[in-house]
This record gives sequence, structure tokens and C-alpha cells, in this order.
Amino acid sequence: MSTLTYPHLFTPLALGAITLPNRIIMGSMHVGLEETPGGFERLAAFYRERAVGGAALIVTGGVSPNRDGRLTEGAAMLATESDVADHRIVTDAVHDAGGRIVLQILHSGRYGAHGDIVAPSALRAPISPVTPRELDADGIERTIDDFARTASLAVAAGYDGVEIMGSEGYLINEFTAPCTNRRSDDWGGDAERRTRFPVEIVRRVRAALGESGILIYRLSMLDLVPDGSTLDEVVDLALRVEAAGASLINTGIGWHEARIPTIASSVPRGAFTWVTRRLMGAVAIPLIATNRINTPETAEAVLASGSADLVSLARPFLADPAFAAKAAAGAPERINTCIGCNQACLDHTFAGRIASCLVNPRAGHETDLVIAPTTARRRIAVVGSGPAGLSCATTAASRGHEVTLFEADTRIGGQLNVALQVPGKSEFRETLRYFGVRIAETGVALRLGERVDAATLAAEGFDEIVLATGVLPRRPEIDGLDHPSVVGYLDVLRDRVPVGRRVAILGAGGIGFDVAEFLTSDADEDPADVPGFLAHWGVDAEYRRGGGLTVAVEEPPQRSVVMLQRSAGKLGSRLGRTTGWIHRTELARRGVRMVPGAEYRRVDDDGLHLTLDGEATTLAVDTVVLCTGQDPARELHGELAALGIGAHLIGGADLAAELDAKRAIDQGTRLAARL
Repeated sequence: MSTLTYPHLFTPLALGAITLPNRIIMGSMHVGLEETPGGFERLAAFYRERAVGGAALIVTGGVSPNRDGRLTEGAAMLATESDVADHRIVTDAVHDAGGRIVLQILHSGRYGAHGDIVAPSALRAPISPVTPRELDADGIERTIDDFARTASLAVAAGYDGVEIMGSEGYLINEFTAPCTNRRSDDWGGDAERRTRFPVEIVRRVRAALGESGILIYRLSMLDLVPDGSTLDEVVDLALRVEAAGASLINTGIGWHEARIPTIASSVPRGAFTWVTRRLMGAVAIPLIATNRINTPETAEAVLASGSADLVSLARPFLADPAFAAKAAAGAPERINTCIGCNQACLDHTFAGRIASCLVNPRAGHETDLVIAPTTARRRIAVVGSGPAGLSCATTAASRGHEVTLFEADTRIGGQLNVALQVPGKSEFRETLRYFGVRIAETGVALRLGERVDAATLAAEGFDEIVLATGVLPRRPEIDGLDHPSVVGYLDVLRDRVPVGRRVAILGAGGIGFDVAEFLTSDADEDPADVPGFLAHWGVDAEYRRGGGLTVAVEEPPQRSVVMLQRSAGKLGSRLGRTTGWIHRTELARRGVRMVPGAEYRRVDDDGLHLTLDGEATTLAVDTVVLCTGQDPARELHGELAALGIGAHLIGGADLAAELDAKRAIDQGTRLAARL
């Protein structure tokens, strides 16, 4: 095994009696298996794969120390001895694989979604409909004891230690920040009293763990909310936490209610590692950097620059459980890279579903989506190399089938190549790179530039035919669509046809938003420009005031754009739950008008004629872009059926409601696992 490529990343780290083999921690992410019947067996399989894959230390999803602290009514707790046996299933699996694992103790505070939530002050969170009950002094003491009890139970369950969640706007963070702690007793007021709660928790948890247990404190180093903690207060808390017994300090960036993107794909890689660097040297214990560190190159650069002692990767271990092992072997090209989309992980979590991964649908489904070697090798044709076709072809070939992948274009990717043109979606290049490597590794016979027909498929005598032929843009029934001002979304994103200064976009689904972002963004925008990103979103890199916020830099819009949809609801209602607000905010800042309830009448030299609120109106625009849906491309399916040959439909060819890479990759993988 070679670690020369990333020498800092693969330097061992001694933590008392425990030595971590590398500097890569799998960060906490709640996957929902904790509350699922039989979920601990599935959770054990999930974490075991990551331990085998080389994570030096795994941090579990947040587990509550008591009923008040649950995220939801039925959320997981470790509060009594009866809970220990389930957790032992997980720790045994990780230890059998040679790994280490700590339990994250998380009290939701005012972010809980149930009727028993508590907080330092009775202030409702802007993202919650529930006002919390203010903890009294006795309640605070009980809560501290509950943290210590859960730490003791974690030791009994076999965990190597705990992480105390003191960031992201949860209960402990609510005590430390002035905006949420309005108390005037011994637990509020000045910074020393506001930090008494976390320091006392660390002190008692250390006593419960003993000297050898790992104790990570996840510190909110940058709240990104008005009237948050100052840098001096953050440094002071870090020193107090260290003195109270913490082994490591992990970096927390931004509260859930903050209006700054922190982990979406539009955030530059390592965009917040400068925050951790501000604390380096202030404490003697190791510091962990987080947020948008998704490649070994980025992780190595963070450590080599002195910005942290370790790196925490959560979603990258969803995308590829063997991230660390592949990096250690000097084979980063084999890593299935997290693209920061949030679609199958955080969006699922906040919707109460099992978290998984768009590029790796096996994440969270290790026991039910099994990719096993085939016992009956078959010849399989896959037509179309979009996300569905790529996942199906490479998965089937990895099982031992003989797979031929046909692609009419001269490159793989299908609609992913279109998505790449949209600002914030450049990470799809990593997905295409990964599938290119997998095609070679698994022996898929790739036939580019070949628009295969039914007769050819029939003549070659394949045992199975899979059609991943994608979608065709739908043209609505509107007079004047032959006018030269009318173009389709493929014309804009793929073919780069000229677009005027005044634009109307018909359709406000995901594609409509993509086109709007493309047309209103700076063509020279650098996705790796961290200072530009921070300035654009109003993050003060000098950290001159509490919360780290400043005035966002306003940028002149590139075009005048109006987005329209026929339905009367909010535009973009089907965008991702955790990222939709980012897209709407961006377009609003660029002056994009969003108009629901539009009845399209015709397009002519005067522009786009509409009916709005029962009144006729005309938009004087230079270009009308059609983003009015898609239909499945099934012509080949009909031709095969005419020859009496059956075929499987996957991806957009099966369902074309939206360009959904998550469903496409999942569907392709699951079909290949069955063939």
C-alpha cells in the first residue's frame, strides 16, 4: 500500500492509548437506520464497510441523551441499559473490521420537531413552528447528567468514545450564542456564563468515559447568524473545552437556519478550512476541519497548509466507503466522489427517509442491494450512456456479465454533459471520470458514436437488452413556436445558441432553474474561488463581528429574466429540500422575476403574449426558452417490440418527469443486481 502521494493524510496520530492510522475521520451523518425496524443490523453493515474502507475513526449520527433532546418523536436515544444491546451490534461490526467508532451525543434543543423541545430561552427557531420551553436550573443540571449517563452507556455498548454536538444551532450552541441565550442567571449573560453549559458537559462526560475514551467536542467555529459568537469567544471556549478533558475539537460551520450555503455543490472545496486555521495553535489538542472536503487532494492540501490536524468527511463516505483505502493505494481516480448534491442524503434525512447517495445507491442499503457475482454469465446490451446506462452497464459487468454499451454520442454521459454547463454542477465531471474508470475496470465494451438500431441488436443475439435512451424535450401547444426567438433548453445549455438580453423561461422545474442560473451567471466565474464565494454570500473572512457575517457583494445581473409556470404554486416547489432555497435566493438576487399562474398564448415579433390574473399582457423579450418538460425516448423500444424482442427501460426512457440522476443511477444499479 502506497501513501507517498498523500503523506500528511496518512501520518498516524496518537490519542493517548489509541493511535489512529491516518487523519481521515468519517464525520457524523444521521442515516435513519437508527429508527428503522431491524435497522441496527443494517447500520452495522453500513459502518463496517466504511471501517474496511480505511476510515481512521467513525462518528455515528446524532443520538439523543433524553426525550427532550430528540430530533423527532421517534428519534433514537441512548438513555437506558436496555438500549445498549442494539448499539453493541454496531460497535462489534466496526471493531471486527479493525475500525474505531464514537457515538455522537446530540440534543436538538429548539430544532426538535416535537412538543417537548427545550432551549436556554423560549425563542422559536425561524425554521421551526414550535416554540421551546426554557430550561430551568434543575433542568439544565439534569440535562448535563443525561449527557454523562449516555457517555457511560456508550462505553458499555463498546464505543471508543463520544462526540458532543456543540454546533449547528443545536442546544449546546444555543447556550453559547447571544442570539439564543437571553438568560441572566448563572447560565447566561456574559461569554463565561454562556459557555458554562458546554464546559460542564465536557467535564462530566470525561469523568464518565475515563481517561482512555476519545472525547470529541464539535465546536461551532462560525455561527453564520446575526449576534452569534465572536472569534475571541470561540477561542476561549476551545481552551475551556480542552481543559475540561476533550481529546479533539471538530469544526462546526453555520447553523441550520443560516442563510449561507456551507455544504452544497456550489460551495468551493475546502471553503471554510480558514476558520479552523484561525484556531490552530490556540489549543494543544488536534483540530478537525470539515465541509466540502471531498477529494484526497483537497484533504492533503488542508493538512499540508497547516489548516487542521485531521479532516472530517461525511458524505464522501456515503459516495465511496473505500475512499481512504483507494487514496492510500495511490488510486484517487477509482474514488466515487461526493458531488455535494444533498439529494439522497440530507434531503432524505429531513424528509424522514433512509439516507443514501445519488452516486452510490448502495449507501444505507448494504444488506438489501447486494452486488454479487453472477452464477450465469449473460451477454447484455445497454443502449445509452447517461447515468442510468452507466450504472447498469458497469454494475452488470462487475458481476461477471459480458456487457456492451452503445452510445450515439462520441462521449459518455448523456444529460450529465448538459448538467455540467450549469453553475454549481461542475462536480458531475467527477461522476463521469469515475464511470469512465469503471468501464475500463469492469471490461465493458464501449461503442461510442454508434446509434444502434433494432436490427443490429437482434442480429447480435444479446440475452438481455437494456434501454437507457433518455428523454426528448417536450414542445407545448403554443402558437408561434417556430418564431426565431424560441429556443429549447438543449439549444441553450448544450449547443450554446445566442440568447438575448431579455429572456422569458417557460417552465420552472429543475431544468428551468438550471437555465435561469446559467443565463444570469458570470461566464468567467471560478468554482474554486473561495474569497469570491465568501464575498458573494456575505461571509466575513476577517471574522470582525459575532457570527462572521458582513454585507454580501451585489453583482449586476447578466440579463433580464422572467421565469413562468402555468400552475399557481410557488416556483421551484420540487427543488431539493436542503438546496432549493439556495437556487431561489441566487435568482432573486440576480433580479429574476418568478411568475406563477401564467397562460401562454403565442410568440411573435412583439414578444411573449400571456394571460395573467385574467388579463392579457405581453412580455417584450428577445428570447423565449422552452423548459416545458420531457417525454421518454422510446422509439427503439417500439422497434424491438415489433421484432418480438423485449427490453428493459430505465432512467428517462422509463420515466421522464424530471432529469433525475438519483433515480436513474439507483434504477440502473438495481436492475443490474437482478440480471
